[in-house]
Amino acid sequence: MSKLAALPHISTRTMLSALTATALFSVASLSNAALFKNLPADQDAELSVGVNVMAVNSSYDLEDSTEVRVLPGIFYDNNKFYARGAQAGAYLVNDGTNELSIYAQPSGNSFDPDDANGDLQGLDERKLSAAAGLSYLRRTPIGGIRAQFDTDVLDRSGGNSGRLTYLARISKGKLTVYPSIGFEYHDADYNEYYYGVSDEESAETGVAAYKSNSSLNPYVSVSANYDFSDKWAGFANQSVSYVPNEQYDSPMVDSRTESATTLGLLYKF
Repeated sequence: MSKLAALPHISTRTMLSALTATALFSVASLSNAALFKNLPADQDAELSVGVNVMAVNSSYDLEDSTEVRVLPGIFYDNNKFYARGAQAGAYLVNDGTNELSIYAQPSGNSFDPDDANGDLQGLDERKLSAAAGLSYLRRTPIGGIRAQFDTDVLDRSGGNSGRLTYLARISKGKLTVYPSIGFEYHDADYNEYYYGVSDEESAETGVAAYKSNSSLNPYVSVSANYDFSDKWAGFANQSVSYVPNEQYDSPMVDSRTESATTLGLLYKF
């Protein structure tokens, strides 16, 4: 029985790896065939480095649901490689209208049972992971449409995630605002690791066992950048995500929303 139960998981991971490899090979071949007129490398690309202070309001049932993090911030894009905050990537296609890239970034949530309420303190820790994947952006006169798909490369959850986002840009003087809205998909493996409660954990703690399915999380985000001078800029972001039933029904969760507020200061080289 255990071998039969493992087959769908192995088959899915193998299929996704094969599809990703095929996509990368196909795109590289098309690019080399000069079907896309990729932009040349920008020799004058500007590097911005700074520090971000992030207040994350988790949906987990914690004694203090707000966690403050101090993170480095790096922004750079020379039409071949880019870094945007915590995400770094390389373009496979970049012709000014279409952008296809491979990327890596932190992923997942962190759950420290020492910070949890009641019997949740007996559960296992859930750790942040790292994801790698593909991103496609199509620029239009009314904004951009971006689709992303990535997988947990550290195999903490063994899960996969996807995002479909509409992005806009509004500029006035030294201020630039980037509103966005979209949906984030998490598969059952991802949700099971971060929100599931195993039978063993339930027996040890008294917390009800819970098995999750895949989910679709709608979210909105607004980022802003203000140039104080030629060298200094301020950065801010506010994002809010709705927690769907597949996550909210977990005994580990007590909120329908997750949010993050970020303030940062950047120095331009």
